[in-house]
Amino acid sequence: MDPEIAALAGTAGTTVVTLMVTNAWDSARDGMVALWRRFQPVRAESIGEELEAGRADLLLAREAGDAESEAELTAEWQGRLRRFLLAQPEAAEELRRVLDELQPQVPGDAGPEQMRMQARASGSARIYQAGRDQHITER
Repeated sequence: MDPEIAALAGTAGTTVVTLMVTNAWDSARDGMVALWRRFQPVRAESIGEELEAGRADLLLAREAGDAESEAELTAEWQGRLRRFLLAQPEAAEELRRVLDELQPQVPGDAGPEQMRMQARASGSARIYQAGRDQHITER
């Protein structure tokens, strides 16, 4: 198997499951359904339903503190996307485009409007906070 296809399927599966519990979920679901509609139209409706069922399962698992379910769901979608790309290699570019559109919405890349930091210091303590990369050079 093409390592690039495997990597793309892995990234896409992880991204889809990560977005299941964010405000970007509707965009992620719609992008995936549109992808299937374009390349495997017969399955597009069921993919949308399976994505929604996976989201419901993930939300319940998170409430119960079940981290294994998230890992299983991620592996399931990585495998599904890998099989999809093997059957439809021409869909790889379209999948990359969908991921690029979703990327700014992935947690960790979120803007400051979704971030809250709080710190307290006393005496001569120092506090360093950052929403992303932070480089400190003290001399």
